[in-house]
Amino acid sequence: MTELVTLETARALRNKKYLFFTVLYPAALFLMLGGTLSGTTEVMGTELTMPAFYMVAMASFGALTAVLMGNSERIAKEREQGWVRQLRLTALPGRGYVLAKTASAGVLSLPSILAVFVTAAVVKDVRFEAWQWLALTGSIWAGSLVFAALGVAIGYLANGDTARPLAMLFYFGLSILGGLWMPTAAFPRWLQDICAWLPTHAYAGLGQAIELGGAPHMKDVAILAVYFVLFTGAAAWLYRKDSLKA
Repeated sequence: MTELVTLETARALRNKKYLFFTVLYPAALFLMLGGTLSGTTEVMGTELTMPAFYMVAMASFGALTAVLMGNSERIAKEREQGWVRQLRLTALPGRGYVLAKTASAGVLSLPSILAVFVTAAVVKDVRFEAWQWLALTGSIWAGSLVFAALGVAIGYLANGDTARPLAMLFYFGLSILGGLWMPTAAFPRWLQDICAWLPTHAYAGLGQAIELGGAPHMKDVAILAVYFVLFTGAAAWLYRKDSLKA
């Protein structure tokens, strides 16, 4: 499984589109959304300034881009090209394939997180304690594995033509409703109640709690854990189902 993770990581790093859309694109969005506003302006419904809020939001969005968009379409195409069928002839079990894809996608999310952090610190003078920077990096990276599992599931649910549109639907829907583009406090109350249970809302909540000097809320951790089990289970079931067709 380690060899597959290394191979998948090396393949993605050679992709120039990956380097732009997952590393540079989120940092550019941070400058567009949070970098143009005053560092003292607070976000509605939070105690965070605009730069701090959008730093976590865009770092999370960048990680989401890396693990969801890349994983889903790549797996769907690999199935059509016969690569997955070849892997089934090896000793790699189904769960090993799913975990390898999830882990390799998680490795690729780290550069996008760090790029946003560096941009925020250099351009907008965002400052935190050393432990907060480490905790922010660790929590956002670990949380991205939830969406890496979702990407694997989509890759087995769709084919090469429909994987990207389906992934885009989840990608933008979860990003907007989860509060990565704008604070959910601006939504109607009934919509806020729904958004509170989405994985992206809990994902953003991890970093926001750390920025305020505390630990991530157990509700957010529990929500992400449940979604990780659901997405991983769905990916494994779809993998086995696809194996029966081969």
